[in-house]
Amino acid sequence: MASPGRFVFAQVVDVVHRQLFARCVERYQGNYKVQEFTCREQFLCLAFAQLTGRESLRDIEVCLNARPERRYRLGFAHPIARSTLADANESRDWRIFADLAQALIARARDLYCGEDLGVDLKDTIYALDSTTIELCLSLFPWARYQRAHGAIKLHTLLDLRGPIPSFIQFSDGKQADVTVLDSLTPEPGSFYLMDRGYVDLQRLFRFTQAGAFFVTRTKKSMRFGRRQSRPVDMATGLRSDQTVGFATSKGRALYPDPVRRVRFKDPESGKSLVFLTNNLWPRQQNLWVRGGSGRRARL
Repeated sequence: MASPGRFVFAQVVDVVHRQLFARCVERYQGNYKVQEFTCREQFLCLAFAQLTGRESLRDIEVCLNARPERRYRLGFAHPIARSTLADANESRDWRIFADLAQALIARARDLYCGEDLGVDLKDTIYALDSTTIELCLSLFPWARYQRAHGAIKLHTLLDLRGPIPSFIQFSDGKQADVTVLDSLTPEPGSFYLMDRGYVDLQRLFRFTQAGAFFVTRTKKSMRFGRRQSRPVDMATGLRSDQTVGFATSKGRALYPDPVRRVRFKDPESGKSLVFLTNNLWPRQQNLWVRGGSGRRARL
């Protein structure tokens, strides 16, 4: 509920409890030998810049110092200097804000835990993907991606109830997407949706060993031996539903268990897709996916 007489920004940042933030700061001694510009004021500056669309340190400085009496009511005890903010951004431990983000994500996930996904499934569903962020090479020489371009990759694991990011990691722009699986701890019973860039049999087998499920697309180079076929409803777009094993000795060594291969043809675009999952129905839980036309296909 809004509080009369208080700025919206002050009410928004109240969501970040002072004791919660203080624990994150104390964990990494963020305020060690700091007299005026504390970690909380640094956080308020960054939050203000994000929420109001500031474009530079100078923009933040000018905007906050334009009305000193209002700046104080926003939570700033002292005037803001861009040099001080720049020094704080460069020298203070980034893990303070990483830990704060994880704590807020945990709170947000509790709020959305009962949200309807449109899927007949009680377990958590995650979507994993990455995006390449281009950077100016003259300003970020450490981020060389191509001869005249700089870039980094942002890997995000999204909890589809919300949707809320539950895992975020930056990497070199040249790093292969699949390597981020080494940083994930599979959650038993949860489903992880990934594209073909994350297909690595040894890494995927970790999900099976942890009791988690993956759904991805097969690569053309993959060879399988069919073990069982199940009847499918062609009206849903399904073309086949099979239990298979890897046909090559290397494939069997990296992933010794059977997997499930499902062929699907989109009735609207006519595109054929082949999915791979370790969710071996009917021995394990069913996953029904509802399409845009209201039809449901079981994976």
